[in-house]
Amino acid sequence: MTTVTEAYRARLASDCLTADPAQEALLPLLDRVADELGGRESAKASGFQLFRRRKEAARGLYIWGGVGRGKSMLMDMFFDTIGIAGKRRAHFHAFMQDIHARLHAVRLTGATDAISPVADQVSEGLSLLCFDEMQIGDITDAMIVGRLFERFFRNGVTVVTTSNRVPDDLYKDGLQRERFLPFIALIKEKLDIHHLESETDWRQNRLAGERRYFSPVDSEALSAMDAIWSDFGGDSAEPLDLVVKGRTVTLPAFARGVARASFWDLCGKPLGPGDYLAIAESVRMLMLDRIPCLSRANFNEAKRFVTLIDALYEARVGLIASAEAVPERLYIEGEGAFEFERTASRLVEMQSDGWAAD
Repeated sequence: MTTVTEAYRARLASDCLTADPAQEALLPLLDRVADELGGRESAKASGFQLFRRRKEAARGLYIWGGVGRGKSMLMDMFFDTIGIAGKRRAHFHAFMQDIHARLHAVRLTGATDAISPVADQVSEGLSLLCFDEMQIGDITDAMIVGRLFERFFRNGVTVVTTSNRVPDDLYKDGLQRERFLPFIALIKEKLDIHHLESETDWRQNRLAGERRYFSPVDSEALSAMDAIWSDFGGDSAEPLDLVVKGRTVTLPAFARGVARASFWDLCGKPLGPGDYLAIAESVRMLMLDRIPCLSRANFNEAKRFVTLIDALYEARVGLIASAEAVPERLYIEGEGAFEFERTASRLVEMQSDGWAAD
């Protein structure tokens, strides 16, 4: 089995990566988790655990640090190289949406405790859960996540997660936060906490001095967008479903915190402010394809586009876009054209180096 360290060094040798001491310091911790999980899988296969009442979880890992430091890349490498069958990787926000849907289904049966059976469902046959972007911004999540994870650990599931926040800052200043504190204690008990303290934001450096807004939409623009998407790991992308007030909003492609969608995917459908806020909370970068020129003929789509850009701007989400015109010429006539000047200004500001850095 290839170790994470070996996979990392292979990518260095092929010039796919630039050496980063902070990233290299994390490799032995990832290899340690892989070794322990591999050992437990071997023991299970050999029948060594036949008479144990419950499998044991390996000690997990909580990796935190700023945007673009390589957390998701390293966890992808870990997930791809670990040779066990029972593993799952998910964006934390999407995972919690799935949990809420399962809880709702169990509660419809009249069960008084829905969390335990749902945790058992998710744990079935699972040894490893990898989460990207752990963050708790919702009181509903905050009130259930402690019991949920306690059950995961009891069922022998090892957790490896990334986050932009140190555990003590999760759900910071949230309502009834005192009820959330036992979860932080549980994280510290079951997971090693590692700060990926790189001085380099590789995601921003990847685009430093490069165009982020391509106009007009021609073959050159489309090729440039595809090249950036490939560089961000788009080859491994999957759709990301976000459940917002009982409805599902789908980002067609999502990988390592970066989403890609067309203008019509996000603005041609009857989405509202809550949907765009959910998107902004779930991604670090949005690649938006084929923004058309806007006018009276597509006023509703233009309003949604304004709301989307406002949500991305306020959340400091990076934007890479292809459009039929430069921002100042996207909407020059029709109701709302004057108000669109603010959106155009924001679009220009969002193209500057370092704009979306934490």
